[in-house]
Amino acid sequence: MISINPFSEIGTFIPSFVMQTYVVAMFLLVIGATIFDVIHKKSAKYFFNNSVKAKKSATRNVGSGEKASLAFKTATNEVLTSSEFCSTRRRLAHLLTMYGFVLFVIATAVMIFSYSVPNSMTPSIWPLMWHLGAAMLCLGGYWFWFFIRVDVAAEGNKWYRVMRADLFVLSLIAMATFALIWSYLQSSQIAIWQTLFFGLFIISSTVLFGGVLWSKFAHMFYKPAAAYQKRVTKADGSRENLPEPADLPEKFGLGIKREAPRHY
Repeated sequence: MISINPFSEIGTFIPSFVMQTYVVAMFLLVIGATIFDVIHKKSAKYFFNNSVKAKKSATRNVGSGEKASLAFKTATNEVLTSSEFCSTRRRLAHLLTMYGFVLFVIATAVMIFSYSVPNSMTPSIWPLMWHLGAAMLCLGGYWFWFFIRVDVAAEGNKWYRVMRADLFVLSLIAMATFALIWSYLQSSQIAIWQTLFFGLFIISSTVLFGGVLWSKFAHMFYKPAAAYQKRVTKADGSRENLPEPADLPEKFGLGIKREAPRHY
């Protein structure tokens, strides 16, 4: 199962150019909807205006070399390792989902554009990466949904309470789950059921990539920019136009050892 390219097997019924056209359409949907989301919510305008305000209150100039260093730290900390999460469980679930998604998408694109012709010889690394990515998506996604969701922990809501903000994670989990089931049924040559789950896989993928405007999908694109801007404001002293934090223990003498009460 994990060594078989499912797109090559289904290429007998669906031409390669149809699958490739679908991938391109989903890519364009994500790009177009993300740009529209940024314009509609005025995120770019907000960051630009905030940057102008920060420059006016900056206490030092940040050079290009230091900015490059800050960009590298943002990429390694906030992006690659998700260090902004205080909870270890939340961080691990996020990393599993993120890297699983990256592996899954890359492997899907490679297999569809290079090895979707029937009986084509696909290097084993790509099907393995595809199945591993889907499994990581399921592990991180289900872990988040059943054990970590903020509204469940903080507000006491049921795990099955679904809101519009849940569209992203639910469609992501569904896509990975249906992909694995479809691959298993295909390798077992169960024709009717594999057709059903392939259809569910396509539907959930379309909802995921086509529902950017109604989910948090676009958030992953401008979140690194916000993290980078925050580092720059700390470096130039503007601190996002907030006052400098005070050292409370030293300022108010909270670190002074108190004398033990006397007993008479």
